[in-house]
Amino acid sequence: MASISAPGFPEEEVRRRARTGAAAAFPPADAYGRVLFGAVARTTGDELDALRLVPPVFMAERLAKLIELGREPMYGDVDLTTTIGGFTAPLPVYVSALGSTRAAGGDPGLALSRQAGELGLPMVIGENVVPVEGYGRSGEDASRSLLGRLCAYTAHLADGLGGVAVQQSTEDADAEVWNLVYSDPAARPLLDSGRLAFELKTGQGAKPGLGGMTVLDAEHAARLDGCFGLDGGLLGAGHVLRSSSPGTFTAEILRQQIRLMRNNFPRARVWVKLHPGRDVAEAARVAVDAGADAVTVDGAEGGTGWAPLAFTSQIGLPLGAVLRRLTADPLPNLLVSGRMWEGCRAAKSLALGARAVGLGRAALLAVAEDPDRGLIRFTDCLATELRLIVSALGKYSASTLAPDDVWAPGD
Repeated sequence: MASISAPGFPEEEVRRRARTGAAAAFPPADAYGRVLFGAVARTTGDELDALRLVPPVFMAERLAKLIELGREPMYGDVDLTTTIGGFTAPLPVYVSALGSTRAAGGDPGLALSRQAGELGLPMVIGENVVPVEGYGRSGEDASRSLLGRLCAYTAHLADGLGGVAVQQSTEDADAEVWNLVYSDPAARPLLDSGRLAFELKTGQGAKPGLGGMTVLDAEHAARLDGCFGLDGGLLGAGHVLRSSSPGTFTAEILRQQIRLMRNNFPRARVWVKLHPGRDVAEAARVAVDAGADAVTVDGAEGGTGWAPLAFTSQIGLPLGAVLRRLTADPLPNLLVSGRMWEGCRAAKSLALGARAVGLGRAALLAVAEDPDRGLIRFTDCLATELRLIVSALGKYSASTLAPDDVWAPGD
């Protein structure tokens, strides 16, 4: 699994965190006393990276915590526990939707599911797993199936924590994915404990306006003929582009879809995933008013699969711009993703209105580095950073971060 790579992403930093855990939040300990550590100018990054977190001098919430504890509070007193789309999580982090791509299937997908379950992080199972790899019935490859990921997650999940959201796209609907999961005894413990959600997907950050895409060989493509759009003439000999339908939505269609989900699956929570479109604030409000338990938005920096190069560089709103559009009308359960890998980027997103942030590429790289403990160590580092940051801002719960905690150049 170590062969997975992520050009343009801070891959080595993520892998270092997966190897060393919380220690990676600090400079090397053996450099202490020999190296003078100070500010380093940033030369790259996006709009969200350009923001800075700004602690105040006067900290009323720190005083309140001091009185509560009877001593000076420290970063270890920060409570990161939160509710994510109806699920309780030990920190404001979830595992983003990973669908039928090769990198997320098989052993990496199972390793990720096991560790996410052990951590109690909510996890999204992405689109097209069932149409491509099967649900997990007899004779199907359990390691690549939806049921395989679901069982790997629940086998390690502690009581009261976490939950699974299962995406459904147009092709998944044809395969009746939600019906299969809702009626499966393997999903009953999640359903009975309120830890099962269905996520309606309208788009994704890597290719807003398009459906999911993967690359198949000719044999595999032949088995999927009639289920997906297939184009064998674009990618060269031996490669077939498999495209999913993006689906068609208006405000009324979205409202009716959510109402239909609530009617057909009354015991499952309803999540809605939006791509970073120019009307994302309107779409998010429509979803919440129709009864969605969570709205997930991928920034244009997101993506773990296959996308046209023009889309990953020039199409869709960056996450920072998405958050600016949503800050004026805050949502109760906004989940965001897009190049999440360290505490400052996560904290800025939380301060600008997100309830939690999603790990996509970072999660896959962490389990690629160590299939047994990589995501667990990486998350330990992220949690340590968040506690340090939230405490420095004079607060002791991640949910109390606010826009005042963030400064933009030019303000």
